[in-house]
Order: sequence, then structure tokens, then C-alpha cells
Amino acid sequence: MASPDPDPDSCRIPDAESAPEPEMCAPEPGPDAEVCPPEPGPGPDRPEPDTTESKRDLAAQVARPMRQFLATESGSAGLLLAATVVALVWANSPLASGYTSLWTTELSVTLGDWSISLDLRHWVDEVLMALFFFVIGLEVRREMAMGELTERRRIAVPVIAGIGGMLVPALIFLLINPSGEAADGWGIVIATDTAFVLGALALVGPRFPTQLRVFLLTLAIVDDIVAISIIGVVYAGALDPVALAVCVACLAVIALLPRLGIWQGGAYLFVGLVLVVAAIESGLHPTLAGMLAGLLVVAHPPTRGGVERANRKTRAFLQSPQPDVARTAHRSVQQALSPNERLQTMLHPLTSFVVVPLFALANAGVDLRGGILGDALSSPVTWGIVAGLVIGKTTGITAGVVATVRSGLGELPRGVGRGQMVGGAALSGIGFTVSLLIARLAFDDPVLQDQAVVGIMIAAVLAVGLGWLIFRLAAILRGETEAGLPRRLDLPVDPGRDHIRGPVDAPLTLVEYADFECPFCGKSTGMIEELREELGDQLRYVYRHLALIDVHPHSELAAEAAEAAAGQGRFWEMHDLLFEHQGELDIEDLIGYAGQLDLDVELFVTDVEQSRNTLRIQEDAASADASGAHGTPTFFIGAIRHTGAYDAATLARELRASA
Repeated sequence: MASPDPDPDSCRIPDAESAPEPEMCAPEPGPDAEVCPPEPGPGPDRPEPDTTESKRDLAAQVARPMRQFLATESGSAGLLLAATVVALVWANSPLASGYTSLWTTELSVTLGDWSISLDLRHWVDEVLMALFFFVIGLEVRREMAMGELTERRRIAVPVIAGIGGMLVPALIFLLINPSGEAADGWGIVIATDTAFVLGALALVGPRFPTQLRVFLLTLAIVDDIVAISIIGVVYAGALDPVALAVCVACLAVIALLPRLGIWQGGAYLFVGLVLVVAAIESGLHPTLAGMLAGLLVVAHPPTRGGVERANRKTRAFLQSPQPDVARTAHRSVQQALSPNERLQTMLHPLTSFVVVPLFALANAGVDLRGGILGDALSSPVTWGIVAGLVIGKTTGITAGVVATVRSGLGELPRGVGRGQMVGGAALSGIGFTVSLLIARLAFDDPVLQDQAVVGIMIAAVLAVGLGWLIFRLAAILRGETEAGLPRRLDLPVDPGRDHIRGPVDAPLTLVEYADFECPFCGKSTGMIEELREELGDQLRYVYRHLALIDVHPHSELAAEAAEAAAGQGRFWEMHDLLFEHQGELDIEDLIGYAGQLDLDVELFVTDVEQSRNTLRIQEDAASADASGAHGTPTFFIGAIRHTGAYDAATLARELRASA
């Protein structure tokens, strides 16, 4: 039996390669489940292999949109590094004059009496990077609407840590460069390069660092918002009020497009292009305009009605494959997704794999010959940047985390150790992309610009080395070898406590954390019966409660009813009735089911209304959390959490393998 169809109003659908999509209900936007990786695995000082299992680990740890963002950012790190090396080699080769002349070549766009002229480097730094930060803005809006930034306690730590990771580096830089033009470079040390950090984490970080990745990405988002705001405000030129008014009008149009019923991505891109041109003319840096535009593009999960409408149109095309029907089906599928997600899917690979490497190629080429390297190594600007990024980021982020956790405002992500957090803080000293951008804006003197680039590169190397050392010490001294959710069953199966179908001493055990109101749990009951028929007395099936009351308001009451029936020896009969009638779980319905089962109804009602079994239900929920089960249904094969498809054939195969 295949996995059930998605319910877009209440579920998340994590994907995995080479397997059907598992579907789950989740208590809130965020991680659904996690993969049980194979043992043994890579050590703390070795890179995580790019295998199907490691990809499945990322797939099950975080939601699909966040996972795609992480994967794209990590994947672009190699291209970014390659572009940096090419730029350095080119700028220090006999062809160095070609490098300089290429990026100083003027490119003009003329339309009637209006024209705009910039050299190629500025086209990259201002126009293309505006597109990059537009995508960052899209991701921030999506995460604020339905992702990692929706819960205060989840975002408090990275937000406060991010602020600390900007203030302390800036102060350190200003202590070393307190006056003159050099002091204008304080903004260089506040930035964190997301792609490089995630790429470095894959190389030197702990095994299965998915929760640490999400933490560092949230941290980088905070950095990006502040850094681009600083670029737009501190490093802006003289402002043209007319062009600035056009910018405001464009932003207003982007915010109003959904209300006007305009959903096409081309409309957003056209208005965005006008916005960037107006920003250049206004004196406002286009990267800030891009970020603001991305923040205004609406994000929301697919609605049931939209998905069902798309399904009907698609079925119509299957029955009548005509061009007009295909166009209608395509439009309905697009409209089922928010403009934010569609634009992100289209633009993020472009910005990560083309725009950012092109930016590095245009800005990382420093000619180190003729004593420039020696001058840079003796410059307070260079060492102010190195100290700010390497020492300042590590101490500032760590101090922010400690202060937030101790004050009770937030907590570290589950699975992330304190030593790993410090290692992640050290890696955040890789400023690179935004640091290079700010360096070009902060200094008019080419010598200071070159010294800043050298400092940024030295800091990146030292940050990776320091991160590697801290991760290794955390693994050796604190046993922090992984940074993911728990994968083993926290509360062992107890025949005297647990609800078990099948022989209590059967050699194969399947544990399910479920919710009586979860549609996927209801549909998986057929799969469980199919599995029991196939394995017979070899299998014992264990049911545990994970009532997602934020999603399913009747789930806790239904769990109370099941436990009240268990007190009268009829748990499984009530279990079956509750799943057969998932839409009818009010107290009156539950009393009716008790009557159908010939229970002592008065005792049943007393047990339910007085919540006599709340402790038992809470114990199951606590064991689910301790075992890394954050969504329903979550299955355990023996004591190991299962990920991927949960059809009968897959579970039967894994159960037999576990024996």
C-alpha cells in the first residue's frame, strides 16, 4: 500500500531520493523527522560523504524549502572558491592587465534620452548582487511566514547571537582602526558568507550537522539583513528624491501584486528591474532595494483548495491532452504555490551558481606583487579585519548564545552541543561575499581596498582552521560527534506499559508515534494491517501517542478516550473506531463509541473529563521528543527511527534487515 496522499493544510512532505515521499503532520513549521544514518560514519574531522544516506539525513531533518536552500548554498561553495582562486591567479599573472581592463570596461544601456553607464564590476556588484539579495529576502520572508523564524524561542538564540557577532567584531576593528578613512571599514567585519560557511561546515564540522546548519543559516540571515541595511544607509550616496519615490512606488506595487490577482513571476521581475534602476539613480544601494523587495513577496503554504484545483486541471489534461488544457493545467499548478516559493525555485540556483561566483571573480583579484602583500600584512586595516572576523565573530556569537540561553529567552537547537556552537561561531568568521562588497564601498583608496581583500581572505582561512580545531576538541572532550536530532528510541518498549498488537516476544518490533486526528496516521492503519498479515507472529506493533494539538484540536481528547478504553481492556477496539471516524472526535462522539464497545460509560466519561490519563499521554510525547520524533506518523524499526517511505514493502524489508 502506498503512502497516503498529501493534505496541504496540515502536513509537510519531506522528499528523499529513490523512495516514495513520506508524509507527516507537523506540530509547527520546522523539522519533521530525521533519518537514521548508517554506522559507522565519518568522524568529526572528516567530511560527510555525499551519499544517498547523508542526503536522506538532510532530507528528513528539515523542511523541503529550507533543505533546498541549504543544499544550493552548500553546493555553490565549491564554485565560489574556484572563482576566487581564478581571480587571484589571473590578477597575479602576466595577464593581470586583462583582468583589470575587463572589469573596468564600461557598459551602457540607453533608452531614448535616458541612459545608465557602469563598469562591469559595478554591474555585478550592484545589479546582479541586488538579485542575489532579492533571493535572500525571499528566503527570510518564507522562513518568517512558515519556517524556522516563526517561533520566538527558536529564533531568539540566533538573532541575539547574530547581533553579538556583529557588535563585537565592529568594536574590535575600531579599536585597531579608531580614526581616518580606515575606520570607515568597520562594516566589513559584520558579515557572514552563507555559502562558504555551509561548505566549510560540510568539510570540518560534526557528523550529520543538519541542526547546526539551520542554526548557522538563521544566524547568517540576521547578518545579511543588518549588513545590507548598513550598506543602504551608511554607504549610500546623495539621494535623489524623485528616484527614491519611484523605489517606494515599486516596493508598494510588489506588495500589492497578490491583491491585484497578479501571480506571474515575470511581473515581479519586471517591477524588480525598474526598482533596481531607480535605486541606482536614487543613490540608494540596489542590494538594499533587492532585499526589501524580496521581503515583500508573499509566502504561504499551499492551500487544500489550490492543490485540489490543480489536481482537477491536471486530470483534465490527462483525459484531453490539448494545448489549451495544458496551459490551464500549468497555470493552476503554478497558482497553487506562493509567488515567493516559485521565484525562489527559479532564481536561487542562478544566484548561487552564477551570480555569487561571478562576484568573487570580479572582486577577489588582488595583485599581490610589488610589495602589496607585505604592505597588507603590516596594515592595521588587514589585521583589524582578521581580528574582527576571527576573534570577534567567535566571541560575539558565543557570548550572545550564552546570554540568551542563561536568561531563558531561548535555547540551542536540539542536538547541537555547546562546543559545536562555538565551532559554528568560528566558521561565521568567513565574511567573504558581503565583506568584499562593503570593502569596495567603504574605501575609495585602492590600496585600502586591496588590504581589506587580503584581510578578508586571511580571515576565511583562519576561521576554517579555528572551526576545525574547535569541532575536533568538542568531539574528543565533550563527545559531540553529531549535530542532529536523536535517532534512537528513548523509552524502550515495555509490555507492561505499552499497547502492543502481536506477540509481546516477537522478534520484530515496529513502534509508531501517532495522532488519532492525523490523516496520514489514519491512512497508514491499512498499511499496518497489511504488514501484520505479511509478517504474522514475527511482528509486534506498538502504538504511542503524539497528540499535535496545535494542528489537531481533538487529538488529545481522543488520546484520553483511547486510554480510558484501555483501562477497561478495550484499547485496540477504541483505537480502530477513532481512526475510522477521524472527523468525529467531539466528546459526544467519544461517548457514543464507548457505548458501542459496551464500556462502563460513566467510568469512561469520568476518566476522560478528569484527564486521568494525561500523565501517560505526556510521557509518550516526552519520549517522542527525546527520540527525535517531531511529526506524525513517525516509525521506529526496533529502537532506530525510520525515515523515507513507510509503505508495507519498505517497512517489511527494513524490519527483516533489523533482525
